[in-house]
Amino acid sequence: MARLNYSPRSSARALASSRSNVLGLVVPLRPDVNVGVVMQFVTAVVTTARTFNQDVLLLTQDDPGSIERVTSQSMVDGLLMMDIEARDPRIPVLARLQKPAVLIGMPDEPRGLSCVDFDFSGASRLAVRHLWDLGHRSIAFIGSPPASLKRHATYADRALQGFTDAAASLGAASRSVACEADSPQLAKSLDAVFSGKNPATALVVHNEALLPMLREELSLRGLAIPGDISVVVIAPADVAKAAARPWTAVSIPAMDIGRSAVEMVMDRLSRDKPAELRLIAPSLTLGETTAEAP
Repeated sequence: MARLNYSPRSSARALASSRSNVLGLVVPLRPDVNVGVVMQFVTAVVTTARTFNQDVLLLTQDDPGSIERVTSQSMVDGLLMMDIEARDPRIPVLARLQKPAVLIGMPDEPRGLSCVDFDFSGASRLAVRHLWDLGHRSIAFIGSPPASLKRHATYADRALQGFTDAAASLGAASRSVACEADSPQLAKSLDAVFSGKNPATALVVHNEALLPMLREELSLRGLAIPGDISVVVIAPADVAKAAARPWTAVSIPAMDIGRSAVEMVMDRLSRDKPAELRLIAPSLTLGETTAEAP
């Protein structure tokens, strides 16, 4: 074997041991998702899987057929699935498979599958509470692209619902807009939130792709951050800190979520643990973009 430089075929090894030492990661690359943020989750999954001596097979097809194909051929030992929708059509497929699966996201009905996610609803509530405590009584939410809300991506739905609930419970004037990640759409969104009787004095932004252009668009309206308008972003910590003046942020812990997802699927492989739901609590980091209401 050494002389012939023999190496075993992974498919044959999987048949002999019933394990492939490969995890499948389902990441649909839809037009409305921020690829940079998605790759943070992918990096977390890959690096954590390495500590368990697991490889990762990346699946970018958005159809249940690809999931059934890799599991039926014993290509993977377990599955992790991202970009979960409220009524995700892939979940019934996963629920009937004989492979452990973990959802990175919280659907309306997990069907006995394990889930791990960031508390996006709590993130919005925390952001609104922070702005309210600074005296802001008219707060606007600039959220995910319309396509994300139309297909009910759970992160988009929950962040918006958390904002709406928090504003209502505090009695704050509020409005929300879904926004594509381009300057013309951002300009329209800002026009909407600054019009009417109660123009916003503070923004909660859950759309990372808008951040590089947000300061310029506000400056064109003669608004300085935070003197005229306060801003809290819901975004990964490195995105919030990358600005010349760091954003006040409720950070999305992509590394923690990806690490937890791998640990959960490995628990089910090695110890046959029952399904569980993990929701990672939000925390707010002060930057230079919030101040008392003018």
